[in-house]
Amino acid sequence: MTPEEVGSRMATLLAPAETTPSVSGGARHARATVDVPLANWRDAVRTARDDAELSCDFFDWLSAVDELAEGFDVVAHLRSTRHRHGPLLRTRVPREAATVASVVDLYPGADWHERETHEMFGIDFAGHAGLRPLLLPPEFEGHPLRKEFVLASRVAKPWPGAKEPGESE
Repeated sequence: MTPEEVGSRMATLLAPAETTPSVSGGARHARATVDVPLANWRDAVRTARDDAELSCDFFDWLSAVDELAEGFDVVAHLRSTRHRHGPLLRTRVPREAATVASVVDLYPGADWHERETHEMFGIDFAGHAGLRPLLLPPEFEGHPLRKEFVLASRVAKPWPGAKEPGESE
């Protein structure tokens, strides 16, 4: 299937949910990108896995993008080892209630990725049994991949590069 066909298939299978399929990248790197409503996140992941035409049997990765006031985009990349295609699924999580359904029961390989995303962005994964620290020491405060997080090294020593959020030019 082409990336356009993968995106179209996902949109058809998830109807009546308002999904937005598109293609990111180009040439041989093109991939279907499907934006799904937060309420349909698990359904989208399950559909990509269970549909015979999509057959996404490999969980590649999951992370987030901080979109500041708009919230966070939680992004998962799935692949079909048989058909050699796969969608990049994306959902928007509000900043004030940063919670999305866990997909660990669908793809056990998502465990580490959800733990890391929880720790680095502060996003909760409802239904995940073990969102314990993975990379940071227990006494660490904050979520270092949030854009408003100020790096301690920049406070202790002037940074010659770009300014921190909120700093004037």
